[in-house]
Amino acid sequence: MTRLVLIPGMMCDARMWGKVPAALPCPVHHALPVTGETISDMATAILSDAPPQFALAGLSMGGIVAMEMLRQAPDRVRRLALMDTNPLAEAPEAQTRRAPQIARALAGDLEGVMRDEMKPNYLADPCDTDTLDLCMDMARALGPDVFRRQSLALRDRADRTETLRRYKGPALVLMGELDRPCPRDRHDLMHSLMPRSTLVILPGAGHLPPLEQPDRTIAALKEWLDT
Repeated sequence: MTRLVLIPGMMCDARMWGKVPAALPCPVHHALPVTGETISDMATAILSDAPPQFALAGLSMGGIVAMEMLRQAPDRVRRLALMDTNPLAEAPEAQTRRAPQIARALAGDLEGVMRDEMKPNYLADPCDTDTLDLCMDMARALGPDVFRRQSLALRDRADRTETLRRYKGPALVLMGELDRPCPRDRHDLMHSLMPRSTLVILPGAGHLPPLEQPDRTIAALKEWLDT
């Protein structure tokens, strides 16, 4: 049975997937994008520990790393799921915000950065304190140096639209309907680039559907795995 490699978003660990992995009909390999300071380095590190061939799913930064893994090793990716992510290089206005965030995190205020500048944009329901507390705990566990490295990697990432255009395997493009960091047009673009892709928009979810709408996320992933 094909193993599924799951890659979570920025400053998240395997807990970001909630109950999703246990509900899927295949063995799961959790991978974290924490090694190196570029998306390429992170993808290479995950590939070095991944099975010879695998299904691949990534959310947000995890999706960006997944696209780089596809670029580096297209023959190893049996099927691809890109969730609440973005195939484009980072916009200049977003790049300019990175240095102050990094400086603040390294000065001891990682929690403040996550609380004030990032987590409020993640959820459809900003009053979902249980999920927000989990996000903060994951960030706290990873620490400020991982924040620095992931921020630099995202800032300097390359456009991967041509990589997706070349991909002919089964693909899922999934997003929460109310995702603010990665809006609908990014997902429409990814769907248009991959001829065997399915686009799924989940109502009642923002940037983290596995935690906000787990049952609908599980259903979409099961259908993709059966394709």
